Formats: sequence, C-alpha cells, structure tokens
Amino acid sequence: MKAAVCFEKDVLTITDVSFEPPKARELLVRMVACGVCHTDLSVVNGTVKMKLPCVLGHEGAGIVEEVGADVTHVKKGDKVVLSWVAQCGECYFCRIQRPNLCELGERINASNRMPDGSSRLHKDSRELNVFSALGALAEYAVVPARAAVKLPEDAPLDKAALIGCAVTTGVGAVLNTAQMPPGGSVVVFGTGGVGLNIIQGAVIAGAERIIAVDVHPRKLEFAKVFGATDVIDARETDPVAAIRELTKGRGADYAYEAVGRKETIEQAYQCTRKAGTCVVVGVGSVKEQISLNVFVLPLFEKRLLGSWFGTADIHRDMPRLMELYLQKKLKLDELVTTTYTLDQLDRAFTDMNSGVNARGVVLF
Repeated sequence: MKAAVCFEKDVLTITDVSFEPPKARELLVRMVACGVCHTDLSVVNGTVKMKLPCVLGHEGAGIVEEVGADVTHVKKGDKVVLSWVAQCGECYFCRIQRPNLCELGERINASNRMPDGSSRLHKDSRELNVFSALGALAEYAVVPARAAVKLPEDAPLDKAALIGCAVTTGVGAVLNTAQMPPGGSVVVFGTGGVGLNIIQGAVIAGAERIIAVDVHPRKLEFAKVFGATDVIDARETDPVAAIRELTKGRGADYAYEAVGRKETIEQAYQCTRKAGTCVVVGVGSVKEQISLNVFVLPLFEKRLLGSWFGTADIHRDMPRLMELYLQKKLKLDELVTTTYTLDQLDRAFTDMNSGVNARGVVLF
C-alpha cells in the first residue's frame, strides 16, 4: 500500500509499505480520508521530535476491513473515525472521567507504537514507527481498536475525518474544558483548523460576541464564516487593546489560545477579564516559558486552563459531533476547503502554511 513516510528531517516520501494483519484488540481500516494537520508537518520539519522513520497521519476516517480478537464495538463494514488518543476505559484517568489523559493513549503517543510496543508497518525489512499508532496518511491502517469510534451509516467520511482531531479539540475546549455557559464574550487567538472549531464551539455554546485574532487576512475571513462577530489583524492592531475596547474595557469572559506561542498565550491571558477564563489549546515548544505577574495572579482571580484534545471522551463526543453536523448545527462542509491525493501532500502542507485552506483533506 501507499503511505506518507518521514524517513529523515525535512524529507517526506510517498512510498509502498507492507502491513501485518490486526492482532487482538486491533482493527484493519481502509482509509477514505485524512485531514492535513500542522502537527504532521511539524514531524517532518523537526518541530515535533519523533523517532524516525514514521508513517504520518492522525486525523482520519475509513471503513473497517478486518477485526482482531476481543473487539466487539465495531465489525467489518462499519464506518469509523480514528482518534489520535486511544482511550482504554480502565486506567486511573479514564475512571475519573478524563479519558483524554488516558495512560494507554499517552504511552502510544510517546512511542508511536502499538500498545504492546511493536509496529504493524514495514518498509522492506525495516520496522516503521506510526504516528499515534494510526498512520492515517496511508491507504490502510492497522490501529488499536479503542482508537476507533463507530459512525452512523450516513456519515460522510471525507468530513468525518476532521472530527478525529481539529473538531474535537476545538469544540471540546469550549464545551468540555471551559464548560462555557451561554452569553458573554469570547476571543480566539489563531484561526487555523483548531481555532475555527473553537469559534464553532462558542457559537454552539451561545456566546454573544466572538472575536477572532490572526495575522492571515484569509484566515480571518474563514473566521467570519464560522461565526466570528469581530476580527482583529494582529499585524496592524495591538490585539489586547482592541479586545478591551470591544469589551467595555473589561476584557473577554473567555479567551482561547490556539497557536502555541509564548506571546499569544500571554496576550490571551492579558485580555481575559477579572474572574474570566483563559484556555491554552495550542501546543508550543518545550523550550518556552510564559511569564505571569505574581501579584496579579491572585488579585484578578483569572482561571488559566490547559486543554488536551478538547477534554474529550471520544466514544461520547465524536458521535455527538457527527449528529450536530447531520442536524446542520456544526459546519464540516465549510472546513474542507480543498481535497488532495496522497501524492499531493507536499502541496497540501504548502497551502496550509499559506492560509489557503480552512482545512485540507487527503482522499484515498
């Protein structure tokens, strides 16, 4: 089968690889679609450190082709969306209803191997690492069964793929992490794939004012489509001052950061009102630290939260998100700006960096 493999830094190769059949608690999935996410590009350019060679792709959907032993929640022929955080349902964090922090999922993402530490994919005699044990940028994927969520028969897989990462992360940051009530003001720093879905989450939650901040005019136009009431081009305007002006000097009730940079995290915190909530969704560099004033921290009673994968319970939230789409309450069609073949992945990454797409999708 064809797969996108990063063999060394800055080298992306579309090549033939072989796969083993699924073992117990595993599935073979014929991939139909995979979203083009910046995290995959970060593996290629070395921003995200990962043992190479690695098969890319973690935001995918497809059809179950083969089921290993001890799998009961899906069968051959089922449509599934894949989650880059597998959730075992048994560890401490799953038991306290924080399955997005699942110990099994964490171990898989640390190793990019199956739960038993092995890989099902090979290039000739060489064993390949697999992004989140999914490798969704390939024609087939052998995945942990707990990472696959069954979808209804009428789910369009080219749209459903995005629920595997960006949609769940963004909408979940609002509904699950912050548990934002109706009304009030929201600011979103960064309007890429995740940021647009934070905006969608704010719309679903009933926010009265949604302010989008970015440096790409094209992305700010997308933000309006997804529900932003105001946009700020941070190249031309101090976003903190502009947000305070739009919120009667108080700052926003809820601020979300979807960039993962020290400067934008600090700006998001600065423009959060007293007793407001600032949620950091963007994943930044392990080398950076943010700076907070120790006097202001208790004085203003702001909440500073991290949000990992939208605090999601995938087997609860992903079907709900698909149902919201089928009820026309969640925009997925508008997210898929351009589709690509696997051989066009380099161009898809270039388009992503230039802000051409809300989200690009590779179709198989």
